[in-house]
Amino acid sequence: MQKPPFKLLPISAMITAMCLQAPFSYAEEEALILKEVEVSAESLSDTQPVKGYNATSSRTATKTDTDLIDVPQAVSVVTQELIKDMSLQSMTEVVQYVPGVQASQGEGNRDAVNFRGAGVTTGDFYVDGIRDDVQTYRDFYNTDRIEVLKGPNAMIFGRGGAGGVINRVSKEAGWDPVRELSVSYGAYDQKRTTIDLGQGLNDSVAFRLNAVYEDSDSYRDGVGIERYGITPTFTFKLSEQTRIVLGAEYFEDKRIGDRGQPSVNGAANSSLKNRPLDLGDTDQFFGNARLSPNETETTAFNAMIEHIFDNGITLRNRTRYADYDKYYQNVFASSALRNDGTIGVSAYRDETDRENLINQTDLTYDLQLGGVQHKLLAGMEIGKQDTDNARLTPTGGEGLGNVTLDDPIFRGPVAFDTYSRNRKSEAEFTAFYLQDQIVLSPMWELVLGLRHDKFEVDHTNLLSGENFDTTDNKLSPRAGLIFKPLQNLSLYASYSKTFAPRAGDQLSDLTLVSSDFAPEKFINHEIGAKYDITPDFSVTAAIYKLERENVAVANPLDPLETILVDGQETKGFEMGLSGKVTSKWSVFGGYAYQDGEISKDQGTTILKGADLAQTPEHTFSLWNRYDFNDTWGAAIGVISRSDMYAAVPTITTSTTLAGYTRYDAAIYGKLSENLRLQVNLENLTNKEYALSAHNNNNIVPGSPFTGRATLTYNF
Repeated sequence: MQKPPFKLLPISAMITAMCLQAPFSYAEEEALILKEVEVSAESLSDTQPVKGYNATSSRTATKTDTDLIDVPQAVSVVTQELIKDMSLQSMTEVVQYVPGVQASQGEGNRDAVNFRGAGVTTGDFYVDGIRDDVQTYRDFYNTDRIEVLKGPNAMIFGRGGAGGVINRVSKEAGWDPVRELSVSYGAYDQKRTTIDLGQGLNDSVAFRLNAVYEDSDSYRDGVGIERYGITPTFTFKLSEQTRIVLGAEYFEDKRIGDRGQPSVNGAANSSLKNRPLDLGDTDQFFGNARLSPNETETTAFNAMIEHIFDNGITLRNRTRYADYDKYYQNVFASSALRNDGTIGVSAYRDETDRENLINQTDLTYDLQLGGVQHKLLAGMEIGKQDTDNARLTPTGGEGLGNVTLDDPIFRGPVAFDTYSRNRKSEAEFTAFYLQDQIVLSPMWELVLGLRHDKFEVDHTNLLSGENFDTTDNKLSPRAGLIFKPLQNLSLYASYSKTFAPRAGDQLSDLTLVSSDFAPEKFINHEIGAKYDITPDFSVTAAIYKLERENVAVANPLDPLETILVDGQETKGFEMGLSGKVTSKWSVFGGYAYQDGEISKDQGTTILKGADLAQTPEHTFSLWNRYDFNDTWGAAIGVISRSDMYAAVPTITTSTTLAGYTRYDAAIYGKLSENLRLQVNLENLTNKEYALSAHNNNNIVPGSPFTGRATLTYNF
């Protein structure tokens, strides 16, 4: 849009003053007449603050507005333009292009990721810096960008954040008008519509509305999804120093839970023969799709108040209330394909109600002391999470019997009439944190932070009547040293530590005895470099060692049983690149090397040196968009990973997911000033591969060649 010009009156005055200093006789000979000069400059949009593929600053990593080059931590930002260009619609699709993060299956009912081999997590998801941790799938219709922080993050986020966190930055109402309607249609009857409307109502109030509706089938037999959501937001500018943002969301996600295919036991059940089924039949559902519905209903309210005091102190207070109502049930393959051609089938239903009420207050202050610049942060977070969770099974237990490979659909009756679990938890937490970003000189910067968390959880087992509570008081430090030999190049070293309560990331584990209550601990050492080659193109690299101590993991021989792991360690290297290589060529992607292993023997089944689950040694991704002219553009993408284990390998069993390389593409056409068409193509070579896993016997095959067309109208 055309930006309002501003007048260079101060510059004109300077020129006039310089002329008046010249000899008076020259001024008499020739009169100098200055004309008023007008120039225009592009300003940041308040409805899309990040343009292109390369974000240069973030509030998420430090809770202050900080250039990413000054953040001593690996951070990948997936911008709004990248989300649109790739037609990203799930967390799994997002993290495939983020180095150091691996998508997990999540039993077909939730987002689940693995940061740097730290273990699969479903709780390290945030929205605008506030916990959004119920086990569900997230949509991006109201997301401006997705920020992926790698390494422990307790100083900023509190508990969890062991290997990293994913924070969605929401779209906000602003005065830069936005009017966009998008309609998509793709293979397997994929149908999706989004709308984004916003503008200033007057000089003090702006409004924005985002909504989505999707009704899609899948390449998997019987699997489908229906979701819809609406998010209105208001921004009130009470003065130049005071701003209030209010928003609400209603979102509902309905789908069929898909736990993929089982693996195959070889002759005599040799562990050397364990492998996924032949992926040639990628559409086959095992169990019963019709009896595997999932539904999550989310109702949320958000408020942010920001005020800048005359003394330079900035106060920011953010509150989020969210109510989540979720259920899912599975009739699924619960064993490998046995030597006699049979496959075990199990079933259960899980119900969760969760209420989150969280408030954060931050004070920031820039000051100069003895020639040293400080950016101080002092903050407090208080919150409460109430969770009710129940698990129901058929009479007699989860096992339903067997099916065969020739006919893997279970057709018997299923009634979920027996509680195998019924519990509730009430968590209350209070945290205080301090941080100082210190500019020692133009070349040296220091980031120091410390957070104290008091985390209390009251557990009640409604079946047994057992009640007990736990309290954790933990200090989480963070330190980073930054050296900038050039203004656009930083070298850093950092140390951080975090904890995860014994109740797990969903606050639901009631099976441990009192001696096991000590929380897990994660320690990260990292050195890295960030280089802004141009203002629009950045390259980053990091080497790290992440240690995990006192951890409880699922027993690979019995997924319902928990065992303690004294230690595991991941050493790795990752690099990323984002932005414009030239005015026509934009890129995003990276490479990661991970060497993750168990660092001590775990009884007789998991031995020291065993590889970590779902932690491939090598991953590589690169998305390239090239604009031929103002009308046409195209993109090509590549995603590659090496072999990985579906679960921690034991001396008796392990399933390896073979590595693969997949190619994607897109074509972009600007049909008119207001109308754009894009076509996204996935898996151009129709590669057969395993996309993700939950354990040795729940493996999702990747989609065959598919495509989706999107028509976008701006009005």
